[in-house]
Amino acid sequence: MKQEETFEQEREDLYQTDEESQAESSLPSTPVSRNGSNSDPVTWPRSYRQSMDMLTGVTPPMRTSFVSSFHRRRQSSALGSFASSTSKQQLLIDKDKDEIQNNVVTSIKSFLASHLNLSVPEDLSISQESPSCTFSQSVLNGINVLCGVALLTMPYAVKEGGWLGLFILFSFGIITFYTGILLKRCLENSPGIHTYPDIGQAAFGTTGRILVSILLYVELYASCVEYIIMMSDNLSGMFPNTSLYITGLSLDSNQVFAITTTLIVLPTVWLRDLSLLSYLSAGGVFSSILLALCLFWAGSVGGVGFHLSGKALDLTNLPVAIGIYGFGFGSHSVFPNIYSSMKEPSKFPLVLLISFAFCTLFYIAVAVCGYTMFGDAIQSQFTLNMPQHFTSSKIAAWTAVVTPMTKYALTITPVVLSLEELIPSSSRKMRTKGASMLFRTVLVLSTLVVALTVPFFATVAALIGSFIAMLIALIFPCLCYMSIMKGRLNNSQMGICIFIVIIGVVSGCCGTYSAISRLIGEMA
Repeated sequence: MKQEETFEQEREDLYQTDEESQAESSLPSTPVSRNGSNSDPVTWPRSYRQSMDMLTGVTPPMRTSFVSSFHRRRQSSALGSFASSTSKQQLLIDKDKDEIQNNVVTSIKSFLASHLNLSVPEDLSISQESPSCTFSQSVLNGINVLCGVALLTMPYAVKEGGWLGLFILFSFGIITFYTGILLKRCLENSPGIHTYPDIGQAAFGTTGRILVSILLYVELYASCVEYIIMMSDNLSGMFPNTSLYITGLSLDSNQVFAITTTLIVLPTVWLRDLSLLSYLSAGGVFSSILLALCLFWAGSVGGVGFHLSGKALDLTNLPVAIGIYGFGFGSHSVFPNIYSSMKEPSKFPLVLLISFAFCTLFYIAVAVCGYTMFGDAIQSQFTLNMPQHFTSSKIAAWTAVVTPMTKYALTITPVVLSLEELIPSSSRKMRTKGASMLFRTVLVLSTLVVALTVPFFATVAALIGSFIAMLIALIFPCLCYMSIMKGRLNNSQMGICIFIVIIGVVSGCCGTYSAISRLIGEMA
């Protein structure tokens, strides 16, 4: 009971310090809205930036993680009180916050050095949340968030849409690169904002912030569903004869491994410090390259071979292919975070150019390689087609299993924290450690239920890409840009934005309808 009360108090202090840091630091406390006022306060979600920063992977924001920052603040507070009682120095309340923090830290170091003869590390300082990512780290961050699980289903998209559908993939690469630039311009022209929800608030007020946030969190939740499907599909491909019978209930291999992998990743969701997983997930770039190398090895050295076949264009199934291609470029949710974390933000367009160029060409290469190897027999993930007796196939399959395990907790955590923010501060029972673990467990199990209900990797990817990615990557960047820059855009800029919005609406509607129709047919 005492531990629960302590945890509850820590959670209250945690949210309080987060509110203070957003109100007093460079975090977006009051993003300027489209009418030029800053009267709209930062509403839900307050935890977005800190939690989404972990997804960048290459440079985990240890200083911005909730737990580490919380312990740092408590330690600084305790040591500050100790130093104050010893030196009898009274801090004036009308001083600037930075000056107060520097005085506290200086007095701590001076006291420890003179009275206790201790060497004080430089880490004992108040985090200023200064940008720390170099150009190369930012490029790796961009590639890491872009080149994800969509890589596995690119050959299947060629089967659905035909060879000419690759021009749509290439076009999406160009369009989404441009909309990424638009997000950067929104950040530059609206002081005090750092994230995608901040951009939504600057453009359309609190309603825009909440709507954008909901879409981003739904995308993250759906990605977790895809992770479970991906892991279960590849494990059942390696162990197809696995089954389980429990009191009249029969589970096939896909269901057994979906449940097993969910139970494996569940403890990682209980963790409060995900810095280790963030470092591991940075291997997403290298795991994608490894998967492509294994595929090429099976085709060239393994004897599978490459055979040109298939339709030039399949209009019937093209909307599904469009959704899958869109799924591969729906990472705009973290681009503002990457921009805000850069030491040299002026190089952000070059970061986007390199990231999108690499991923677009990489997608095309894997799509061509996979489809020429397996033709119309290609499955939703090319790892399921690779001959199991090849070592390269086993490496690819296990890579497709392990990678989602390291990313699941990082992906679901922003959703968890945003929902925990909605718990009333007066509800003390809901803010205990046990209640938090129960809530996280229920959320994880809900992704399992969805994955068992719709275990169709490519179709779910097409639905995510058609509905959510089109809104996040094409439509909203243009709408927000036109709103924030209202009256300052020329006709050509307005025309390009309107044209992209039309492409997003048409592609989204057609793709969503086709994906839902196919999903209903597969479930029947």
